[in-house]
Parts: sequence; C-alpha cells; structure tokens
Amino acid sequence: MTRLYLVAACLFVFACAVVFKLVNIQVVDGDKYRDLAEKRTTKIFTITPNRGNLFSDDGSLLATSVSRYTIRFDAVTVKSQDFTDNIKSLSEKLAELLGKSSSHYQQLLRKAKENKNRYALIARNLDYSEYMAVKEFPLFNKGPYKGGLIIEQKTVREHPLGKIAERSVGYENVDENGYYSGVGLERAFGEYLRGVEGKREKQKIAKGQWKPIGWDNIVEPKDGYDLISTMDINIQDIAHHALLGQLEKYKADHGSVIVMEVKTGEVKAISNLGRTAEGKYYERLNYAIGESHEPGSVFKLMSMVAALEDKVIDTSTVIDTEKGRFKVYDRTVKDSKWGGYGKISASKAFELSSNTAFAKIIHNGYKEKPSRFVNRLASMNLNEKLGLPIKGEGAPVIRFPGDKGWSGVSLAWMSHGYEVSMTPLQTLTFYNAIANDGVMVKPRMIKEVKEWNKTIRKFDKKIINPAICSKATVKKVQQMLKNVVEKKHGTGHNMYSPNFSMAGKTGTAQKNYVSKDPDKLRYISTFSGYFPADNPKYSCIVVIHEPDKSVGYYGADVSGPVFKSVAQKVYTSSPLIEEVEQFEMPDNELENSYQRFYAEAQKKYNKVPNVKGMCGMDAIAILENLGLQVKVKGNGKVKKQSVSQGTAIKKAQTIVLELS
Repeated sequence: MTRLYLVAACLFVFACAVVFKLVNIQVVDGDKYRDLAEKRTTKIFTITPNRGNLFSDDGSLLATSVSRYTIRFDAVTVKSQDFTDNIKSLSEKLAELLGKSSSHYQQLLRKAKENKNRYALIARNLDYSEYMAVKEFPLFNKGPYKGGLIIEQKTVREHPLGKIAERSVGYENVDENGYYSGVGLERAFGEYLRGVEGKREKQKIAKGQWKPIGWDNIVEPKDGYDLISTMDINIQDIAHHALLGQLEKYKADHGSVIVMEVKTGEVKAISNLGRTAEGKYYERLNYAIGESHEPGSVFKLMSMVAALEDKVIDTSTVIDTEKGRFKVYDRTVKDSKWGGYGKISASKAFELSSNTAFAKIIHNGYKEKPSRFVNRLASMNLNEKLGLPIKGEGAPVIRFPGDKGWSGVSLAWMSHGYEVSMTPLQTLTFYNAIANDGVMVKPRMIKEVKEWNKTIRKFDKKIINPAICSKATVKKVQQMLKNVVEKKHGTGHNMYSPNFSMAGKTGTAQKNYVSKDPDKLRYISTFSGYFPADNPKYSCIVVIHEPDKSVGYYGADVSGPVFKSVAQKVYTSSPLIEEVEQFEMPDNELENSYQRFYAEAQKKYNKVPNVKGMCGMDAIAILENLGLQVKVKGNGKVKKQSVSQGTAIKKAQTIVLELS
C-alpha cells in the first residue's frame, strides 16, 4: 500500500505539473505562442501599386503599367457535390476564354481534386477583362472558400512605342533592400511614378505556397502619379528613323539626335542608337546626355562669340590662313583644304570652318592672358553641367591655365573644338541660346505631374543665363550660322533648300588622333543648329560616331542630311500660324450625345445603368454621381462595362469602362 500511495502521489504531482504548464502556456505565454503559430500559417504580403503612366505632350502613352492575373484552383475547399455539378460548365467557359479544349480543363480540374491540390495553375497573364470574366464562371463565382478560386495579380511595365526613345523613357528596378536603380525618365521621376504599396494577408497551404485570404486587402495600394513629358511622338519618330537610316548607310558605331523647342527648352525628341555585333541598331546608351567628347568645329561658335564679346576681332577682321598651316610651338594646325583659303574675313572663316583662322584668332588674341578666354567661356556656362534630373550627365571639360593638361598650344586647339569636351545636349543648349537671342534655357523633359485631372506639380521653364552675350554679338553669329547653309562657300551649302530655312554649323572631329597609326583614326560627324533660320522654333543637333571612312565622314555629309530631314519633315508638319479661324458648324453627333447624357442625368437610379455607346466623359459623370468609382481603359465611346446593367449600386463599388 505504501508503494501504491507513492505512485499515486507521483501521478498527482505530475498531473499538477501538467495543469500548471497548460495554464502557464495559455495565460502567461499564450500570446507569444499564438503569434508564433499565426506567423507560421499566415503572413502579410506587400502589394506593388500600379506605377503611374508616362505620356507624351499630346497624351500618347510612352510607358504604362498593365495588371496581369494568374488564376489558380484550391480543390480542397470545394465540396464534392459543387465540384461535380459545375465542372463541365466551368471547363466549357475556360475553353471559350482561353482557347484550349473543354476536355483539357476537365482533366486538369479532376486531377487537382484527386490529388487534393490546393494551388493548381489554371492560367497566367490574363488581362483585367479576362480576370473579371473568370470571376463570373460557374463554381468560381462562389468565391475563394466555396469555389476554390485563387487570384494572383502582378504589374507589368509596357512601352507602347517599342524601341523608339526606349533609353530616354528608361526603367526603374528595386532590390530586396529597397534600393532603386535604373535610367531615364522612369528613374529620374520614380518618386512620383511608384505610388504607395498595399498589404494583403495570405495563408500558407503547402510546399511554401501561400494562398490569399478573403477578397479584400488590409491596405489598398495607391497608384503612382502620371507624368506628362515634353516629348512629341511625331518628331521622335522622324528623328529616330532619320538617324537610323544614316547610321546604316555609313555603318557608324553609334549616334544621337536631339530636337528642342527654342523658347521653352522642351526636349521634343531624343534618339540614341548603337550598333550591335550583327550590325543592327538599338537604344543602347543615352549618348545624348551621358557621352562627353571633343566637339570639333561646332565649338567654333563658342570661340567666335568669345572673340566678338572681348573685341579681339570683328566680323570683318581679315585673317591670313597661311596656305592652310599654322604652327604653334611644336604643333601645326591644319585646314581640311590643302593650300588654305588665303586671306579671309573672320565671318568667312566661320562659314568655311577654317581651323587655322580660328587658331590664329584665339591664340594671338588671348596668348598674353589666356585666362581671359577661358573666363569668357565660363561666363557662358560652358564649364557647368546642365543639372538634369536624369542621372549620368557627362561632365564638360574646359581647362583653365595651370590645370593638368594645359599647355602653350591649348588656346589654338580649344579654338576649334579640341582639348575641350561636351555632351551633345550641352552643345545644343548653347546653340539654342543663340537661336533664343542669347537667353540660355535649361533643357526640360517633363511638363507636369498629374493625378487624373489634378495637377500635382508643374515644371516650368528655367533660365540658366538671361544673356550669354550682347544682342549685337547674337545678331552677328546668327547671320554667320545662316551663311553656313545659304552661301555657296558655306560648309553646309549642300543642305540648302529654297522651301524652308535652316541655320547651323558643321563639325568633323578626329578620334584617336594621338595614335600615329592612320588605321586607328576615327571621326565624329556633327551638325548643330536651328530652324527656321529667322524666328526659329526648334534647335537640333545630330552627332554620329565613327562612320565608315570609305563611305564618308564629314559633318555636312554624314550628320547634315539627318538634320535636314528632321527640319524638313517637322517644318512641313507644323502649322505656320498659331490661330485658325473658327467656323460655326453644326455637329449632329455631338448634339445627340449631349441629349442622351442630359436625359440619363435626370433619372434616379438604384441600379447600375447601361452606358454602352455613350461618350466616355458622359458615362464617367453619370456613374460617379451615383457614388461609383470609375476606371477607364482607352479613349472614345464606351464599348464594354465590367458591372452589368441592373446590378444593385450598393453591391458595385468599382466599375471599369472599356472605350474605343
């Protein structure tokens, strides 16, 4: 009996210990273990919001976010009777929508049911209208718990224009640490485009798979703002194809074109094409903004403005080109024409693009005080970046006396575009300032940030320098730039057209000229200017790197035709006057549309009306007045509405209208 009592006592103590531990777990550590269990079975997932759209200046899409949906099936949650009753009709609907046979989907669904698959794949990459249709299919219309429907959404970024302006539009990525990277407008204005993330609770089911719980999100994602860019689709298309044709003709390595509106600094087109090993061209890098290089003879405009402003010369000053050779210490400046141009005026030296004349003007005019020339260039902001929001802007190089690389020949070489470095956009900004009567405006690629019709932020014109030089100097160099194209002896005279006027400067810069091997010598062909020559509207620069020397390499031959093609097509497609007389013409279709809208607006609704065939703006006004949230796809009249006519308004919170 003693042993029996001892065993009973031990069991009693053990039972007390168990009870104590249970109470301790439930009361003291209960919350801890409940949280742990919940974390192992449920988890909060981040929902990426729809990224804002990027539009051209006329409202055309440059980049947009498109929702894509994956449909899966949880066979365990569906009752056997419901499954049997609906599998045939569900399979027929899936076959009708997705294109495969009804038997294929019956086999897929039955296999999932037999294997108790809680995550069977039905379809991927469905658009919104297809997703909405699937939700109404037999069995699936019972929802996630009774119908086994699992919806997964992802957002895909698409560029409707394809490869055109792809590098300028750019992209933005984010890594697991939340660090953003990318290029172009997408990256530069990512803070507006990204939106705010949402939260969704999911339940772990098997093999690391997570199933959404319920219909609603914990926190709804907020879509990003839209950006209205300055890009003009028509001009962009013209620039892209003109550049592509010339690159292919001259088998060049790469090139870029920029078109900018003179008064505002709005960039209307920017194309960058690089050559692949197979000889094809695509938007490889943003050369127009990122590639700083020696500009060659297009820099003679900067030298001429400096010399005129400092009164080193006047346009009529005569310079002896000395048979096309001018020796500075141990180096010799050469003209492209053997034997030189003899004695010519400074104005004609610009038109003929004489290297020796410019080397003499700048070297002799500033050799006693070289800092005076460099300071003049700096006063015109040529030593500063433009401060663009797009990352990767190349740094200009304007050396000062005493800097590394400065020597006794620097003035002579800088005069015609060597020992200096600028990006194509930096060069164009200066030419644009001359076209704009001396006012240097900052290049701008975004007009405003919008949320639907509400403006969040505007990007107005910014002036870098209100006067890079005197009005007198501007008028003189404007005439010189016209003469380059219009005069028979001008380096750009082959571009002349009696139908429209242009002004600009050719440039042919050598690459790898330090090497003594002539086979390694390459060229950069440039034309920079504006059009029309009088009262200019657009400025433009074309830069083509390393054209095939056997085909041609001079700026007037390689880059000039691209400039002319752009100018001609833009000129003929632009209105010559700002205002067109308005005529009062009856519009029966508009009147009928208004009458229908007015009639519908007077009605009292407790159910969703039929708005098919109505103008999109009229349909939006009617539905929003009923308290519905309206989302729109496309433009024009309503082709399809996601919530059918007669649905109770209380049951419909959001309606999607497809317009065409």
